[in-house]
Amino acid sequence: MTPYYEQDGITIYHGDCRDVLPRLERQSIDLVLADPPYSSGGMYRGDRSQPTTAKYQHSAETIRTYAVFSGDNRDQRSFQLWSSYWMGDALNITRPGGVLGCFIDWRNVACVIDAAQVGGWVYRALVPWYKGSDLRPRKAWFRQNVEFIVFGSAGVLEAGPDAEGICQDGMLSRRINGLVKEHQTQKPVTLFRDIIGIRPDWQAILDPFMGSGTTLRAAKDLGRRAIGIEIEERFCEIAAKRLAQGVLFAA
Repeated sequence: MTPYYEQDGITIYHGDCRDVLPRLERQSIDLVLADPPYSSGGMYRGDRSQPTTAKYQHSAETIRTYAVFSGDNRDQRSFQLWSSYWMGDALNITRPGGVLGCFIDWRNVACVIDAAQVGGWVYRALVPWYKGSDLRPRKAWFRQNVEFIVFGSAGVLEAGPDAEGICQDGMLSRRINGLVKEHQTQKPVTLFRDIIGIRPDWQAILDPFMGSGTTLRAAKDLGRRAIGIEIEERFCEIAAKRLAQGVLFAA
């Protein structure tokens, strides 16, 4: 299996994670940090079948356009089943005590919690990510400015007074900077550094849905090793360019 990119402990594979994950070394990963296609963005199948540029483009953000990404048109049942498959594959290459963190929105959060357990992970936490007060205004209703990270462990999770690491808040807060986004759903690199930096034993990071490479960029900034998998070659190219830059500590 030939990497698309390999340098300074960071590796990118261009392909479907269901094909790549079984070929990685078993029990070699400490943290799986995944931001899969949410298969969300609408109440009905016709809504979800729209291209991602139509579903997720903010109406107020008219100066930027992003490439379409695939895999975002499953209904809830097939999304949950598919999620349990890749989560099971990821568990096989995670060491005992390693952790899964999976981003999702409010519509499919229950599916991800169930899928993680079907895939063999022990459900550990549901952490909100607050994206900022000026996003997604809805008069006479709540703003949709919070997403979630479902956490699970590969068996026993070592945490508490004898564990090394920081005591992170139960809610993460990092604002999206639309001026630096190169992917429709790109998240702040600072958010990923907040997560990866919780524990010093998370030295080997895996992102099965790499997108524009934010997880890998954060891992490199913190001196960790990382593997990213991405099905769209255009985003592999973007990620490689981001990794070629010096250490970044901006959003």
